[in-house]
Amino acid sequence: MSSFGIYTLANDAVYDQLVALLNSIEVNVSPDIPVCIIPYDERLEQVKQELQGRPNVTLFNNWDSIQRWDNFVNKVWMAHPRSKQSKFSRPPWYGGYVHRKFASFDGSFERFVFYDADSLAMKPIDDIYQKLDDYDFVFNDWEHAKPRAVTEVDISATEQMMNLKESEIRPKLHCDSFIGSKQGIFGAKELEMLEERLIQKKEVECIRAWWSSSGLFSYMTLPIGRPMFNFTLSSNSQERTGNCADADPFVNINNVLYNQEGKKTIHRIHYMNYSSIDFARLCKGEDVDIRYKDIFLHYRFLKQPEQKPQQLKKASSLTKMSRKTQKVINKIKRTLF
Repeated sequence: MSSFGIYTLANDAVYDQLVALLNSIEVNVSPDIPVCIIPYDERLEQVKQELQGRPNVTLFNNWDSIQRWDNFVNKVWMAHPRSKQSKFSRPPWYGGYVHRKFASFDGSFERFVFYDADSLAMKPIDDIYQKLDDYDFVFNDWEHAKPRAVTEVDISATEQMMNLKESEIRPKLHCDSFIGSKQGIFGAKELEMLEERLIQKKEVECIRAWWSSSGLFSYMTLPIGRPMFNFTLSSNSQERTGNCADADPFVNINNVLYNQEGKKTIHRIHYMNYSSIDFARLCKGEDVDIRYKDIFLHYRFLKQPEQKPQQLKKASSLTKMSRKTQKVINKIKRTLF
Protein backbone atom coordinates (compact mmCIF):
# COMPACT_ATOMS: atom_id res chain seq x y z
CA MET A 1 0.00 0.00 0.00
CA SER A 2 1.35 3.43 -0.99
CA SER A 3 0.66 6.54 1.04
CA PHE A 4 0.16 8.80 -2.00
CA GLY A 5 -0.35 8.35 -5.72
CA ILE A 6 -2.18 9.43 -8.86
CA TYR A 7 -5.09 7.81 -10.68
CA THR A 8 -6.49 8.34 -14.13
CA LEU A 9 -9.10 6.58 -16.26
CA ALA A 10 -8.17 5.38 -19.73
CA ASN A 11 -8.32 2.86 -22.53
CA ASP A 12 -6.83 2.61 -26.02
CA ALA A 13 -9.28 5.21 -27.37
CA VAL A 14 -7.49 7.92 -25.37
CA TYR A 15 -4.00 6.50 -25.81
CA ASP A 16 -2.46 9.72 -27.14
CA GLN A 17 -3.93 11.75 -24.29
CA LEU A 18 -2.80 9.17 -21.74
CA VAL A 19 0.81 9.28 -22.97
CA ALA A 20 0.80 13.08 -22.87
CA LEU A 21 -0.61 13.08 -19.33
CA LEU A 22 1.92 10.52 -18.06
CA ASN A 23 4.79 12.52 -19.57
CA SER A 24 3.52 15.76 -18.04
CA ILE A 25 3.24 14.09 -14.62
CA GLU A 26 6.78 12.76 -14.90
CA VAL A 27 8.18 16.19 -15.80
CA ASN A 28 6.02 18.59 -13.79
CA VAL A 29 4.90 16.56 -10.76
CA SER A 30 7.48 13.86 -10.06
CA PRO A 31 9.19 11.05 -12.01
CA ASP A 32 8.82 8.78 -8.99
CA ILE A 33 5.20 9.20 -7.93
CA PRO A 34 3.18 6.01 -8.54
CA VAL A 35 0.39 6.26 -11.12
CA CYS A 36 -2.48 3.81 -11.49
CA ILE A 37 -4.68 3.59 -14.58
CA ILE A 38 -8.28 2.55 -14.03
CA PRO A 39 -9.63 0.76 -17.14
CA TYR A 40 -12.55 2.53 -18.80
CA ASP A 41 -13.25 -0.78 -20.52
CA GLU A 42 -11.23 -3.76 -21.75
CA ARG A 43 -9.70 -2.06 -24.80
CA LEU A 44 -6.23 -1.94 -23.26
CA GLU A 45 -3.74 -3.42 -25.72
CA GLN A 46 -1.87 -0.15 -26.36
CA VAL A 47 -2.14 0.90 -22.73
CA LYS A 48 -0.56 -2.34 -21.50
CA GLN A 49 2.23 -2.01 -24.05
CA GLU A 50 2.94 1.55 -22.88
CA LEU A 51 3.15 0.42 -19.25
CA GLN A 52 6.01 -1.94 -20.06
CA GLY A 53 8.34 1.05 -20.26
CA ARG A 54 6.93 2.83 -17.21
CA PRO A 55 7.81 0.94 -13.99
CA ASN A 56 5.98 3.45 -11.77
CA VAL A 57 2.69 3.07 -13.67
CA THR A 58 0.31 0.17 -13.02
CA LEU A 59 -3.11 -0.99 -14.17
CA PHE A 60 -5.93 -1.08 -11.62
CA ASN A 61 -7.04 -4.72 -11.38
CA ASN A 62 -9.75 -4.69 -8.69
CA TRP A 63 -12.67 -5.66 -10.92
CA ASP A 64 -14.87 -6.29 -7.87
CA SER A 65 -14.60 -2.59 -7.13
CA ILE A 66 -15.37 -1.65 -10.72
CA GLN A 67 -18.41 -3.94 -10.72
CA ARG A 68 -19.58 -2.44 -7.42
CA TRP A 69 -19.54 1.04 -8.95
CA ASP A 70 -21.16 -0.19 -12.17
CA ASN A 71 -24.03 -1.71 -10.17
CA PHE A 72 -24.50 1.38 -8.04
CA VAL A 73 -24.47 3.81 -10.95
CA ASN A 74 -26.79 1.71 -13.12
CA LYS A 75 -29.37 1.50 -10.33
CA VAL A 76 -29.19 5.24 -9.76
CA TRP A 77 -29.63 6.21 -13.41
CA MET A 78 -32.48 3.74 -13.89
CA ALA A 79 -34.31 5.67 -11.13
CA HIS A 80 -33.75 9.04 -12.82
CA PRO A 81 -36.88 10.58 -14.39
CA ARG A 82 -35.17 10.79 -17.79
CA SER A 83 -34.71 7.00 -17.89
CA LYS A 84 -38.40 6.73 -18.74
CA GLN A 85 -38.13 9.09 -21.70
CA SER A 86 -37.70 8.06 -25.31
CA LYS A 87 -34.36 6.53 -26.22
CA PHE A 88 -34.08 9.24 -28.85
CA SER A 89 -33.42 11.75 -26.04
CA ARG A 90 -30.47 9.89 -24.59
CA PRO A 91 -27.25 11.92 -24.22
CA PRO A 92 -24.17 10.85 -26.23
CA TRP A 93 -22.49 9.51 -23.09
CA TYR A 94 -25.46 7.29 -22.15
CA GLY A 95 -24.29 3.91 -20.87
CA GLY A 96 -20.65 4.97 -20.57
CA TYR A 97 -18.17 4.05 -17.88
CA VAL A 98 -16.75 7.40 -16.81
CA HIS A 99 -17.99 6.65 -13.28
CA ARG A 100 -15.35 3.94 -12.97
CA LYS A 101 -12.96 6.69 -11.89
CA PHE A 102 -14.66 6.40 -8.48
CA ALA A 103 -12.86 3.09 -8.01
CA SER A 104 -10.03 5.40 -6.91
CA PHE A 105 -11.64 5.31 -3.47
CA ASP A 106 -11.09 1.54 -3.34
CA GLY A 107 -7.49 1.59 -4.53
CA SER A 108 -4.19 1.15 -2.73
CA PHE A 109 -3.26 4.83 -2.32
CA GLU A 110 -4.19 6.18 1.12
CA ARG A 111 -4.28 9.68 -0.38
CA PHE A 112 -4.55 10.36 -4.07
CA VAL A 113 -5.11 12.84 -6.86
CA PHE A 114 -7.23 11.87 -9.85
CA TYR A 115 -6.64 13.49 -13.26
CA ASP A 116 -8.95 13.01 -16.22
CA ALA A 117 -6.90 11.55 -19.08
CA ASP A 118 -7.65 14.59 -21.24
CA SER A 119 -5.47 16.73 -18.98
CA LEU A 120 -1.84 17.76 -18.66
CA ALA A 121 -0.22 18.24 -15.26
CA MET A 122 1.45 21.62 -14.93
CA LYS A 123 2.90 21.70 -11.41
CA PRO A 124 3.66 19.59 -8.32
CA ILE A 125 0.74 18.54 -6.14
CA ASP A 126 2.34 18.92 -2.71
CA ASP A 127 -0.24 21.57 -1.87
CA ILE A 128 -3.06 19.08 -2.43
CA TYR A 129 -1.35 16.47 -0.24
CA GLN A 130 -1.08 19.07 2.51
CA LYS A 131 -4.73 20.13 2.14
CA LEU A 132 -5.72 16.53 2.75
CA ASP A 133 -4.49 16.93 6.33
CA ASP A 134 -7.58 19.07 6.95
CA TYR A 135 -9.99 18.11 4.14
CA ASP A 136 -11.33 14.87 2.69
CA PHE A 137 -12.02 16.30 -0.76
CA VAL A 138 -9.90 18.82 -2.67
CA PHE A 139 -11.05 20.31 -5.98
CA ASN A 140 -9.96 22.96 -8.44
CA ASP A 141 -12.85 23.85 -10.73
CA TRP A 142 -15.53 26.48 -11.26
CA GLU A 143 -18.74 24.40 -11.21
CA HIS A 144 -19.93 26.43 -8.21
CA ALA A 145 -19.82 29.63 -10.28
CA LYS A 146 -22.10 28.45 -13.09
CA PRO A 147 -25.48 30.18 -13.55
CA ARG A 148 -28.23 28.53 -11.54
CA ALA A 149 -29.95 27.20 -14.67
CA VAL A 150 -26.99 25.10 -15.84
CA THR A 151 -25.37 23.63 -12.72
CA GLU A 152 -25.32 19.84 -12.97
CA VAL A 153 -26.87 19.61 -9.52
CA ASP A 154 -30.29 21.25 -9.72
CA ILE A 155 -30.13 23.88 -6.99
CA SER A 156 -33.90 24.35 -6.78
CA ALA A 157 -34.57 20.62 -6.38
CA THR A 158 -31.72 20.28 -3.87
CA GLU A 159 -33.06 23.16 -1.78
CA GLN A 160 -36.45 21.46 -1.57
CA MET A 161 -35.43 17.81 -1.19
CA MET A 162 -32.39 18.23 1.05
CA ASN A 163 -33.61 21.27 2.98
CA LEU A 164 -30.52 23.30 2.12
CA LYS A 165 -30.09 26.93 1.14
CA GLU A 166 -28.37 27.95 -2.10
CA SER A 167 -25.61 29.57 -0.01
CA GLU A 168 -24.96 26.14 1.53
CA ILE A 169 -25.10 24.26 -1.77
CA ARG A 170 -23.03 26.44 -4.09
CA PRO A 171 -19.64 26.19 -2.32
CA LYS A 172 -19.99 22.40 -2.43
CA LEU A 173 -20.63 22.09 -6.15
CA HIS A 174 -17.71 20.66 -8.11
CA CYS A 175 -16.86 18.45 -11.07
CA ASP A 176 -14.98 15.15 -11.13
CA SER A 177 -12.15 15.86 -13.57
CA PHE A 178 -9.58 16.64 -10.87
CA ILE A 179 -9.99 15.22 -7.37
CA GLY A 180 -7.79 15.05 -4.31
CA SER A 181 -9.15 12.60 -1.74
CA LYS A 182 -8.61 9.56 0.48
CA GLN A 183 -9.04 5.83 0.37
CA GLY A 184 -12.22 4.24 1.76
CA ILE A 185 -14.57 7.25 1.89
CA PHE A 186 -17.27 5.48 -0.13
CA GLY A 187 -17.54 2.10 1.54
CA ALA A 188 -20.48 -0.30 1.51
CA LYS A 189 -22.42 1.63 4.18
CA GLU A 190 -21.95 4.94 2.37
CA LEU A 191 -23.13 3.57 -0.97
CA GLU A 192 -26.10 1.90 0.71
CA MET A 193 -27.05 5.22 2.31
CA LEU A 194 -26.65 7.09 -0.98
CA GLU A 195 -28.63 4.48 -2.88
CA GLU A 196 -31.51 4.80 -0.42
CA ARG A 197 -31.54 8.57 -0.66
CA LEU A 198 -31.15 8.70 -4.42
CA ILE A 199 -33.67 5.99 -5.26
CA GLN A 200 -36.10 5.58 -2.36
CA LYS A 201 -36.22 9.26 -1.41
CA LYS A 202 -35.94 10.25 -5.09
CA GLU A 203 -33.02 12.63 -4.51
CA VAL A 204 -31.75 11.49 -7.90
CA GLU A 205 -34.01 14.27 -9.12
CA CYS A 206 -31.44 16.70 -7.67
CA ILE A 207 -29.13 15.73 -10.55
CA ARG A 208 -30.02 17.71 -13.65
CA ALA A 209 -27.72 16.02 -16.16
CA TRP A 210 -28.72 12.40 -16.71
CA TRP A 211 -25.85 9.91 -16.85
CA SER A 212 -23.36 12.59 -15.82
CA SER A 213 -20.66 11.23 -13.52
CA SER A 214 -19.79 14.81 -12.59
CA GLY A 215 -23.35 15.64 -11.55
CA LEU A 216 -23.67 12.40 -9.60
CA PHE A 217 -20.39 12.89 -7.78
CA SER A 218 -21.20 16.49 -6.92
CA TYR A 219 -24.44 15.27 -5.34
CA MET A 220 -22.75 12.37 -3.54
CA THR A 221 -20.47 14.63 -1.53
CA LEU A 222 -23.45 16.58 -0.11
CA PRO A 223 -25.02 13.93 2.18
CA ILE A 224 -21.61 12.47 3.02
CA GLY A 225 -20.87 15.78 4.76
CA ARG A 226 -17.09 15.51 4.74
CA PRO A 227 -14.93 18.67 4.67
CA MET A 228 -13.92 19.89 1.23
CA PHE A 229 -11.68 22.58 -0.22
CA ASN A 230 -11.84 24.14 -3.67
CA PHE A 231 -8.83 26.17 -4.80
CA THR A 232 -11.11 28.41 -6.85
CA LEU A 233 -12.76 29.51 -3.58
CA SER A 234 -9.47 30.07 -1.76
CA SER A 235 -8.92 33.30 0.16
CA ASN A 236 -5.49 33.34 -1.47
CA SER A 237 -5.95 34.87 -4.92
CA GLN A 238 -2.79 33.14 -6.18
CA GLU A 239 -4.61 29.82 -5.85
CA ARG A 240 -7.59 30.88 -7.97
CA THR A 241 -6.83 30.06 -11.61
CA GLY A 242 -8.44 28.74 -14.77
CA ASN A 243 -7.97 25.20 -16.04
CA CYS A 244 -10.08 24.69 -19.20
CA ALA A 245 -8.35 24.67 -22.58
CA ASP A 246 -11.45 25.78 -24.46
CA ALA A 247 -12.26 28.72 -22.18
CA ASP A 248 -9.36 30.06 -20.13
CA PRO A 249 -6.38 32.16 -21.29
CA PHE A 250 -2.94 30.76 -20.45
CA VAL A 251 0.67 31.78 -21.06
CA ASN A 252 3.25 29.20 -22.16
CA ILE A 253 6.62 29.61 -20.44
CA ASN A 254 9.09 26.81 -21.20
CA ASN A 255 6.26 24.37 -21.96
CA VAL A 256 4.47 25.05 -18.69
CA LEU A 257 1.18 26.94 -18.73
CA TYR A 258 0.38 29.78 -16.36
CA ASN A 259 -2.83 31.70 -15.78
CA GLN A 260 -2.63 34.69 -18.11
CA GLU A 261 -3.83 37.07 -15.40
CA GLY A 262 -1.08 37.35 -12.81
CA LYS A 263 1.03 34.54 -14.32
CA LYS A 264 -0.26 32.21 -11.61
CA THR A 265 0.70 28.53 -11.68
CA ILE A 266 -2.08 26.09 -12.57
CA HIS A 267 -2.47 22.48 -11.46
CA ARG A 268 -3.50 21.23 -14.89
CA ILE A 269 -4.98 22.14 -18.23
CA HIS A 270 -8.15 20.22 -19.01
CA TYR A 271 -8.96 19.62 -22.68
CA MET A 272 -12.66 19.10 -22.01
CA ASN A 273 -15.09 19.28 -24.94
CA TYR A 274 -12.43 18.03 -27.39
CA SER A 275 -12.80 14.46 -28.64
CA SER A 276 -10.18 11.74 -28.45
CA ILE A 277 -10.58 11.34 -32.22
CA ASP A 278 -9.41 14.93 -32.73
CA PHE A 279 -6.31 14.28 -30.62
CA ALA A 280 -5.54 11.12 -32.60
CA ARG A 281 -5.80 13.13 -35.84
CA LEU A 282 -3.63 15.88 -34.39
CA CYS A 283 -0.93 13.37 -33.53
CA LYS A 284 -0.98 12.15 -37.15
CA GLY A 285 -0.34 15.66 -38.43
CA GLU A 286 -3.80 17.09 -39.01
CA ASP A 287 -4.31 20.74 -38.08
CA VAL A 288 -7.23 20.21 -35.73
CA ASP A 289 -8.99 23.10 -34.00
CA ILE A 290 -7.72 22.49 -30.46
CA ARG A 291 -6.51 25.34 -28.28
CA TYR A 292 -3.01 24.91 -26.82
CA LYS A 293 -2.35 22.03 -29.21
CA ASP A 294 1.35 22.88 -29.38
CA ILE A 295 1.87 22.14 -25.71
CA PHE A 296 -0.14 18.93 -26.03
CA LEU A 297 2.11 17.78 -28.87
CA HIS A 298 5.17 18.68 -26.80
CA TYR A 299 4.18 16.29 -24.01
CA ARG A 300 2.72 13.62 -26.29
CA PHE A 301 6.01 13.22 -28.15
CA LEU A 302 8.35 14.17 -25.33
CA LYS A 303 10.00 10.75 -25.43
CA GLN A 304 9.53 10.24 -29.17
CA PRO A 305 10.50 13.58 -30.75
CA GLU A 306 11.24 11.92 -34.08
CA GLN A 307 7.56 10.92 -34.36
CA LYS A 308 6.20 14.40 -33.69
CA PRO A 309 4.51 15.93 -36.76
CA GLN A 310 6.80 18.55 -38.26
CA GLN A 311 3.95 20.32 -40.03
CA LEU A 312 0.19 20.31 -39.48
CA LYS A 313 -2.16 20.23 -42.47
CA LYS A 314 -5.88 20.97 -42.67
CA ALA A 315 -8.24 18.16 -43.65
CA SER A 316 -9.70 18.44 -47.15
CA SER A 317 -13.32 19.49 -47.72
CA LEU A 318 -14.12 16.00 -48.98
CA THR A 319 -12.69 14.45 -45.82
CA LYS A 320 -14.70 16.81 -43.62
CA MET A 321 -17.91 16.03 -45.49
CA SER A 322 -17.28 12.29 -45.23
CA ARG A 323 -16.72 12.60 -41.49
CA LYS A 324 -19.94 14.56 -40.98
CA THR A 325 -21.89 11.93 -42.87
CA GLN A 326 -20.35 9.11 -40.84
CA LYS A 327 -21.07 10.99 -37.62
CA VAL A 328 -24.76 11.20 -38.50
CA ILE A 329 -24.84 7.48 -39.39
CA ASN A 330 -23.16 6.54 -36.10
CA LYS A 331 -25.63 8.66 -34.13
CA ILE A 332 -28.56 6.95 -35.80
CA LYS A 333 -27.06 3.53 -35.05
CA ARG A 334 -26.53 4.41 -31.37
CA THR A 335 -30.11 5.64 -31.09
CA LEU A 336 -31.68 2.62 -32.76
CA PHE A 337 -29.56 -0.14 -31.28
